[in-house]
Amino acid sequence: MNNIKKEMKKIIIVLTIMLTANFANAQGADKAKALLDQVYTKVQSYNNIYVDFKFDLKNVEAGINQETRGDVTLEGNKYIFNYLGSQQLYDGKKVYTIVPENEEVTIEDKSDDENAMTPSKMLTFYKEGHNYAWDILQDIQGRKIQYVKLTPIDSDTEIKSRLLGIDMGTMHIYKLIETGKNGTKTTITVNSFKTDEVLSKTLFTFDEAKYKDEGYFILRN
Repeated sequence: MNNIKKEMKKIIIVLTIMLTANFANAQGADKAKALLDQVYTKVQSYNNIYVDFKFDLKNVEAGINQETRGDVTLEGNKYIFNYLGSQQLYDGKKVYTIVPENEEVTIEDKSDDENAMTPSKMLTFYKEGHNYAWDILQDIQGRKIQYVKLTPIDSDTEIKSRLLGIDMGTMHIYKLIETGKNGTKTTITVNSFKTDEVLSKTLFTFDEAKYKDEGYFILRN
């Protein structure tokens, strides 16, 4: 259960960077800053966002090569995230992690730590602490993908760099490649990006009675 929660929190952080990073105070190339500001403005104009993605984790020295898929729906400060057969729901007050394999639900109060996905975090997640540079332009099946390189200023961080690939036609994020100092490379590729969908009014509502009836163990932290 804890490993699944850690994996889900890590991906939520990376998706937050991809979808909602504000680079208003970024250092580096003016061209990179201007492009990222356009992406930020475009994303903030949507009522809700649905992203289906592929997640790759590789470390040659450690013999790690994992590939999985997942999806996330965000509306305001709420989200529902499906990954590795589990689901995490944030209803604006509490975080619910549902693991069918273990028939277990963990309920946690919203926290203000680095793992929490909140509107304030989304608006300021990468406002400071990075240098930015214009990187390569790729042609992927007729789509022009422009990369911007993010390098942490803090030398103590475990992250060496991040490459953010932007689809110049839609101004949406297409790919994020994160390289760690330990050689681990994490890649998230967007398979589908939908906006302003008609969502169920109960999509972000947790039905505790339903899970109790199904025999789930409810754990409150």
